[in-house]
Amino acid sequence: MAIKSDYHMHTSFSGDSTAPMEQMILKGIELGLNSICFTEHMDMDFVYEQPSEEGMFDLNTDSYLYDFIKYKEKYSGQIQLLFGVELGIQAHLKRELALYSKSYDFDFIIASSHICNKKDPGYASFYEGRSEEEAYREYFLSILDNLKTFDNFDVYGHLDYVVRYGPTKDAGYSYEQYRDILDEILETLIEKEKGMELNTGALGYQLRDFNPCMAILKKYHQLGGEIITIGSDAHTPSAIARGFQRAAEVLTECGFRYYATFEKRVAEFHRI
Repeated sequence: MAIKSDYHMHTSFSGDSTAPMEQMILKGIELGLNSICFTEHMDMDFVYEQPSEEGMFDLNTDSYLYDFIKYKEKYSGQIQLLFGVELGIQAHLKRELALYSKSYDFDFIIASSHICNKKDPGYASFYEGRSEEEAYREYFLSILDNLKTFDNFDVYGHLDYVVRYGPTKDAGYSYEQYRDILDEILETLIEKEKGMELNTGALGYQLRDFNPCMAILKKYHQLGGEIITIGSDAHTPSAIARGFQRAAEVLTECGFRYYATFEKRVAEFHRI
């Protein structure tokens, strides 16, 4: 396997996973990975449609850090463990996000858009009463708003995440249809010296492509973007490094020769 680092995964510290951290580590060792980065969910002011879900994405970072340190020491020499977070970005949370991201010594921060203008694109209600294109455009425009208000992150996660949930998912979706917004997003990331994630978790949503799609990856490279991390978005041990061989092939086809890992918020590049 050309890619030896999985930089997006969740354990029971994330509200949508029940996987014990140690089981994720042991699976990473079994797969022969050099490093894994835990990126537990922290989504402030998340919009919950079900009362029973309230607070599920409010990360107990102290408890997470306690277990992380314990296992980092236990498995030292077998696999490198990194302390990361997947930070849900919303423009109105500028101050709260800034304070939180500086409160811990993270190795790596993924910025993700899970909420769009106080609506969850994972629910059918986000698409009701309008075309799929209108919904997708609102989502991409919200990413631009986020980038204008917050930049203490390393890569933007699953850039076209919204297509996982649209009425036809990515069946009628293409980069060209939204290139006016997507190009501005990519140019902004490059200007801010931020990277982008190739998220193979799309395989679990019956999509034609990864998130983001190959055309976005190609455009990012053409514009001069070089910082790409690879993450499985695993919520169970069985999903760790899923699709990584195909990811290496996609990145090579898009012109990339290296992928990135992070430690103490500093990028290191590895040949694919």
